[in-house]
Amino acid sequence: MYGNIYGGGYYSSWMIFVLPAMLFASYAQLKINSAFNKYSRVSSDTAYTGSQIARMILDRNGLYDVRVEQISGKLTDHYDPRAKVVRLSSGIYSGNSIASMSVAAHEVGHAIQHAEGYFPLILRNNIAPIANFSSRLVWLFIIIGFAISPFFIELGIALFLSVVLFQIITLPVEFNASSRALIQLENGIMARDKIKPAKEVLRAAALTYVAATLVAIGELLRLLAMTNRRRD
Repeated sequence: MYGNIYGGGYYSSWMIFVLPAMLFASYAQLKINSAFNKYSRVSSDTAYTGSQIARMILDRNGLYDVRVEQISGKLTDHYDPRAKVVRLSSGIYSGNSIASMSVAAHEVGHAIQHAEGYFPLILRNNIAPIANFSSRLVWLFIIIGFAISPFFIELGIALFLSVVLFQIITLPVEFNASSRALIQLENGIMARDKIKPAKEVLRAAALTYVAATLVAIGELLRLLAMTNRRRD
């Protein structure tokens, strides 16, 4: 019984469905680290820091009630729709590099989405608590299912579907935020010769979301394969 989870079936399905996605995720992480490190050392040729760029874009879009705050960590930047706060990591907040401007503009892109009622963002925000809750219980139900009843396996898969859906919906949200960021940067903030490097940073960041989605889909396919073996 447990051999189906921990034996050849488990590892063969992991190799087929999950390993390729994880390899791509590693590649995506290398790309974002490379682009970020490279363009963190290249000046934007302006006197503005990431926090000032964020404030400028927010104000030009009438989002005076959205705050900009500094947080610790590296690439921990995010927009909090509940608190209406753009949180920028230390290097982005005080840096004036191409990377700093690009990341700051991207996070403000989410604030603009929120203000405009961008549907994919609203949908993602509503699904996020369910996905977070489900991700903690999936494997518990899977293990119980192999030990007791296939019903719990199917319940675990149903829970994991919310995780996959969250990752899929994240893709248009992130791509759209990057598009909005570039529009703002091209509108009198960043010199034309700096736009291409900014695109490189944002594209590299987008790869990480694609990778996360592929990993989630791979995990779902593995769970389905394991369920089929349990029924055989």
